[in-house]
Amino acid sequence: MALLADHRLQITSTHQRHNKDTGSIEVQVAMLTAEINAVSEHLQSHDKDHHSRRGLLGKVGRRNRLLKYLARTDPARYQGLIAKLGLRK
Repeated sequence: MALLADHRLQITSTHQRHNKDTGSIEVQVAMLTAEINAVSEHLQSHDKDHHSRRGLLGKVGRRNRLLKYLARTDPARYQGLIAKLGLRK
């Protein structure tokens, strides 16, 4: 359920803050959102895959922590990212 390299590159290029940015909060949250969507789709057809469900909960928790940090440090960037990714907050 890992993201393909071209998909990761596309996500990075749309959310990066400058040319060589691969690790900013925006990029990390966008990657986690894509991974969460992929695992959620997998769990729709494989309800008893509890190992993947545990991994999904870890990804959701990490994304929430990153978003909470971003909201605390830079609310404008937080609102822009939430709107861009279509997350409910």
